[in-house]
Amino acid sequence: MRLETGAIQALQAGTGESEFSHFDLARLGFVRTERSAALLASDALSRVPPALVRDMGASADPDEALLALTRLAESAAEAGESAQFDRVVADEALGRTLVRILGSSVALGDALARHVDALEEILECPTLAGSTRERFREVMLAAVGTRADAAVAVAEKGPAPRHAFRRAYYFLLAQIAALDACAIDPFAHQEEISTLLSDLADAALEGALALARAATPEHDKVRLAIIAMGKAGARELNYISDVDVMYVAEAARGDVSQEEVTTIGSALAREVARVCAERTAEGSLWQIDANLRPEGRDGELVRTLESYAQYYRKWAHSWEFQALLKARACAGDTELGAEFERLTAPLVWQASTREGFVEDTRAMRARVLAQADADRDLKLGRGGLRDIEFTIQLLQMVHGRTDERIREAGTLSALDALTRGGYVGREHSVELADAYRYLRVCEHRLQLWRLRRTHMLPSTDPDERRLARGIGARVENLRADIDAVRRRVRQLHEEIYYRPLLVTSARLSDGQIALSPKEQRDRLEAIGYRDPKRALHHIDALTKGLSRASAIQKQLLPAFLEWFANGVDPDLGLLSFRRLSDTLRETHWFLGMLRDSGAAAERLTRILSSSRYVGEQLVLHPYAVRWLANDAQLTPLSCAQLSGELDAIAGRADSEDDVIDALRTVRAREIVRISISHLCGLLDLPSLGKSLTTLAEAILTFTVEFVQRDTDVELCVVAMGSFGAREMGFSSDADVQFVCARGTEEAIAAASRVQKILNAPASGINMRVNADLRPEGRSGPLVRTLASFDDYYTHHAERWESQALLRARVIAGSEDTKAAVTAVMDRARYRAGGMDDRDRRDFARMKARIEGERLPRGVKSTHHLKLGRGATTDVEWSVQRLLLEYAGDDVSLRTVGTLDALAALETAGHLSSADAEALRRAWLLAWELRRALFLWRGRETDALPTDLVDLRALAALVHEPVDNARAIEERYLKVTRHSRQVAERLIFGE
Repeated sequence: MRLETGAIQALQAGTGESEFSHFDLARLGFVRTERSAALLASDALSRVPPALVRDMGASADPDEALLALTRLAESAAEAGESAQFDRVVADEALGRTLVRILGSSVALGDALARHVDALEEILECPTLAGSTRERFREVMLAAVGTRADAAVAVAEKGPAPRHAFRRAYYFLLAQIAALDACAIDPFAHQEEISTLLSDLADAALEGALALARAATPEHDKVRLAIIAMGKAGARELNYISDVDVMYVAEAARGDVSQEEVTTIGSALAREVARVCAERTAEGSLWQIDANLRPEGRDGELVRTLESYAQYYRKWAHSWEFQALLKARACAGDTELGAEFERLTAPLVWQASTREGFVEDTRAMRARVLAQADADRDLKLGRGGLRDIEFTIQLLQMVHGRTDERIREAGTLSALDALTRGGYVGREHSVELADAYRYLRVCEHRLQLWRLRRTHMLPSTDPDERRLARGIGARVENLRADIDAVRRRVRQLHEEIYYRPLLVTSARLSDGQIALSPKEQRDRLEAIGYRDPKRALHHIDALTKGLSRASAIQKQLLPAFLEWFANGVDPDLGLLSFRRLSDTLRETHWFLGMLRDSGAAAERLTRILSSSRYVGEQLVLHPYAVRWLANDAQLTPLSCAQLSGELDAIAGRADSEDDVIDALRTVRAREIVRISISHLCGLLDLPSLGKSLTTLAEAILTFTVEFVQRDTDVELCVVAMGSFGAREMGFSSDADVQFVCARGTEEAIAAASRVQKILNAPASGINMRVNADLRPEGRSGPLVRTLASFDDYYTHHAERWESQALLRARVIAGSEDTKAAVTAVMDRARYRAGGMDDRDRRDFARMKARIEGERLPRGVKSTHHLKLGRGATTDVEWSVQRLLLEYAGDDVSLRTVGTLDALAALETAGHLSSADAEALRRAWLLAWELRRALFLWRGRETDALPTDLVDLRALAALVHEPVDNARAIEERYLKVTRHSRQVAERLIFGE
C-alpha cells in the first residue's frame, strides 16, 4: 500500500530504533517489518507503549493498524490534540480498542483522523447492551434538533446539522466496530452486531427524516412512516447494505387533500434518501432502496394505507408478500407504522395459496443464482447466505399458514421457532445457525475494511490474510474452511427440507423430523410439484425396503427432489426417474454412478424434467445414462465412425434381419446421444443440425450400399431440403432423389427396398426417406437415369424445382456419377443473369400460394414456427430468392446451408447487415423452438404453444428467464415481425 504523506514524514523524522526487532514484529504478525520498525522509531510514535504494539499484533492487519496510528498521531499534533492522543495510547483498554479498530477498518481510521478531538469520547463509549435503539435515536436527533419547532432552527443553520448528523453516525458506527473487533469470539456476537447496526440505521432514518422535514415546505401537513424491509426489517443489517424501505403517508389533518399527501410525502421520502446517500467530507451512510414498493421503481414512491390495501388485495405478486415477511415500522410516525404492520401481516401467510406462488419463488431463486459468482459470492453463491435464508423462508411460507409460532422476521429467530415447532431437527438447526453466523461474520469483516458493500471473497493475499486473522482462522486454511461451510449449507438445505419427505414415523432415527402427510404434500407443492400425492408415492416406492438400492436412493433423493423442482416439470422428472430406476433395478453401476458423480446426477435430473422424449428413450436404452459422467462419450459420432461400426455389424450378422435390427438400434442410440448432448449444453444449434444430418447420411449411405451388395445397381442419392442443407431436426424427413447410371427397373427395386428398410416403424423416431421432391413428384419414376435427370432439369423443370435444388447435395454414388449429377443441378439452379421479371412474379406467386394453402387450420399465421410470418420458410425463401438472382454469376454464394448463405450474401453486399441479422435471428429462434418443442413433448409440432406450462418449458430449454412465460412468445413475435418485413421486401418487392 502507498504510504501517505504523514507516514512518510514520520519515517523521515525517525531518530532512533524501535525496541522491537524485525523478528519480534514478524512473530507478532507484522508482514512489512522494515517499515513497521521505522514507524515505531519515529517521533510520532515515540510514546507508544510496547503493550500497545503487542495489541496491534492481535488485530486483523497489524501493518495497517500501525500506519493508521501514525496518521492519527500526525493529525493529533496538527490539531493540538497530542495530549489526548497520548492519554489514549497510554490507557491499556482505550489503546487496545483503538488499534483493533484501526487494524479492522481503514475507513474508520480515516474517520477517526478527521475527528481526533473526539477520540476519547468515541473510545470511552458506554456499554452497547440494553436500550441502544433509544440511545442511538437520541444521539442522532440531538445532532439535528429534537424539538417540535426544530425544523426552523435546523434550516437556519444551513449545512451544519447535516455534518453533525454524519459525524454522530460515524461515532456510533465506530463504537459498534470497536465492540466487534475486540470480541474474543466474533461469531458469538454476530447477532448483537447486526442488531446494533440495524438500530443505528433506524436512528439514522429518524434523523434523516428530521432533516428532510426542515427542507420540505408544508411538511407538517403529512404524517410519514418509514417501513424497513429485507435485512433492515429483520434487524440483520451489515456494515454496508442498501437499506430497503417503503413509505406510508397520511394527512395530518382533515383539510389536506390526497394529492397533497402524495406530493409532500414523496418530497420527504426523496430528501430522506438524499440525506443518507449524499457524500460530503464526512462521507455518506448508504443508499436507500425503495424498489420493493408496489410496482417497483415505476410505482408511486409514497402511498396511503388504503392504496397499499387495494394493491396487495388485487395486484400484488407472490414474491411481494414474501418480502413483507420482514416488514417493520422503523422511523417516522409510529402509530401509522403500526397500522401498516397490522394491515400487511395477515396477507403474508396467504401467499403460498395464491396462483403463481411456486413460479414466482422459483423464478426469484433462479435470478439470484444467475447473478452470483458461484465460487466467491458469500451471499448469492451456492451454499451462501441466501441459501440459508431461502431454506428458512420457504419452510415458514409452507408451514406458517397454519402455525403462528413460526412467524418470525429474523433468520435465526425463525430458525429457532421452526426447531421448537418440530420442522427442523435440533442438530441440523445448530449446524445451520453456526454456518449462518460464520458467513455473516466473514461478510462483516470484508465490508468493515473500507466500508464498502461487498460479498466477494478476497482475491489478493493481503485481503485474504486480513479476513483470516479477523475471524481467528489460519490463513492457509481459510478457503478450505469456507468451502466446507458452504458445502454443508447445501447439504443442510437438502437434509432439512427434503429428507423428512423420505421417512415415516415408523422409520425415524434420532434427530429426524416427522411430517404429517399433509405437511409433506405442502412442502412438495410449494416448490413446484403439481401432484404432490403422486410424488410421495414415487418417493416411497423408490426408498422402501432395506436393500442397497433403497439405501442409495435415500442418499440421492433429497438432492434429486430439489433438482427436479428447479427443472421444467418436477413431476415428469420424478416419474421418469422412477421408471428408469425400475428398469435398471438389477444393475450394479446405475445408482453407484449417480452417487459418486454429482455432475452426472444433476445432468440426469435436468434432462428428465425437461424432455419427455429423452426420458422415454432412456428407459429403452438405459445404458446411455453412463454417458452423463463423461463428456467424451456424449460427443456425436462422425460419419466415418458410424460407417465403420455399421460395416462391422454387417460383417458379423447371421441374417439380413439382424443387420436391419442393428441399423435401427444404432440410429435410435445415436439420436439419444445427440439429444442428451444438446440438453447438457455440449452441442449448439448449428452443430445439432449437422449431427442429426450426419447420422441420417451415414444410415442412408450404409443402407444403399447394403441393398446394392448383391446387384449390379449403382444408386446415386441426392439429399434435398433440410437433409441437403445439413439442417435436420429430430423428426425431419430425409428428403432425397434417386439417380442411376443404368438399369432403371433394378434401381427402382433397390430404392424401394431402401425406403422399406428405413421407413419401417421403429422405437424412438422413424427415419422417413421421402422421395416426393423428385421430378414429377409422386407420379414420376422413383429413380431416373442420369440422362433422364439431365433432360428433365434442362427442358421441363418448373421454377420451384430448380429452387429446391438450392439446398441439394449428392451424398452417395460413384465419384463420376456424383460429379455428373452435381453438374446438372448447378446448371439448373445457378443460371447466369439471374431471374427475369417473369421469374420474380412466379416466385412471389408460389410463396403466396404456399402461405394461403399450407398453413394448418386453427393455427395463427404469427405462431407457426415453420410456415408462419417471418418464420423458417420466410427466411429460407428470402435467401433462395437472392441466390437465384445472384449465385449464377457469383460462385462464392453457392452454398446449401441457410446460415452460410446469409453470411455469403452479406459479405458479397447483396444483403445489408441489418437485414441479414433480422433473418438470422428469426431463423435460429424458430429452429431452436421447434427442436425444443419436440424434446419437451416427445412429438413433432410446429405451432408455438399458448399454454403457460409449455411456454415456461420452452423458455427453460432455450435458456430464457422463466419468471415471465409470455416473454418467450413476445420475443418470438418481435423477432419474426422484423424478419417478415425483410422477407416481404425481398420476396414480394413491398
